[in-house]
Amino acid sequence: MKKQSVFTFLLCLLFVSVSAQDFSFGVKGGINVASVGGGTYTGFGGLGSKISFHVGGVAEVPISEKFAVQPELLYSSQGTKWNFAGGSNLKLDYVNLPILGKYYVLEGLSAEAGPVVGFLLSTNADKEDYNSLDVAFAIGASYKLNESIFFSLRYNKGITDINKNDAITVSNQNNVLQLSVGYAF
Repeated sequence: MKKQSVFTFLLCLLFVSVSAQDFSFGVKGGINVASVGGGTYTGFGGLGSKISFHVGGVAEVPISEKFAVQPELLYSSQGTKWNFAGGSNLKLDYVNLPILGKYYVLEGLSAEAGPVVGFLLSTNADKEDYNSLDVAFAIGASYKLNESIFFSLRYNKGITDINKNDAITVSNQNNVLQLSVGYAF
């Protein structure tokens, strides 16, 4: 029920944002440098960064000349590289819904921040060991090269524990650095 309430709230927020004045749609994609932060599993090696990707849609709803709201819908492959027994990757695939506030510092250059809610789609591990809902806080910057092409750099810092299994005594969070390029219509 809690997940449905969060999802419904985000959809309502997106609808209200889209119902506002001028807005633009676009697509974006890029590279993720993903890791899992928090506690480590004693005696089982360390957790390293995993290179993956993200892709999806983006909208921008201007509030004023300097402020905008930017809702997104992204497929994001996250996880970590586990340095144990020759190394392996933990793959956690999410549908992420960032709702970012944007402030235009200079023409074309904006700072952005806001919550990211992720829904776990799949994993290469036992899905029952991971929470289906992930919450992070995003901070970053974007640059519009022209009316259509834009670039962004963002860091998503996980807030909630991704572990669901009671046997796992450590708390871990997703941390993702994203480098994106996009096209606005």
